[in-house]
Amino acid sequence: MRRYDVDWVILAGWMRVVTSTFIDAFPNKIINIHPSLLPSFKGIHAVEQALEAGVKITGCTVHLVCLEVDSGEILIQAAVPILPDDTAETLHARIQIQEHRILPQAIALAAQK
Repeated sequence: MRRYDVDWVILAGWMRVVTSTFIDAFPNKIINIHPSLLPSFKGIHAVEQALEAGVKITGCTVHLVCLEVDSGEILIQAAVPILPDDTAETLHARIQIQEHRILPQAIALAAQK
């Protein structure tokens, strides 16, 4: 197995499950951003899951990637209220604002490790 000398691999908008080969090539160096407050609402339809569950708050999480989907060490999270008239599109747009805010912060935190 080949390992690469990189500082970090950032997955933003990736929307795919990464393989163990990929994870092993960049051990503890892959960061993902996910549109929910993990560990709630893992997977590709997190925004829709939050709406269907009727929760009042969701958000976004930046975490280290491990083999189990959306389960790595959490670096930072941001909460986003769910409004009564939210659709998946409007909620996702507000979550993205927070994603753009916390991703640089998470990269800075990870760089200190």
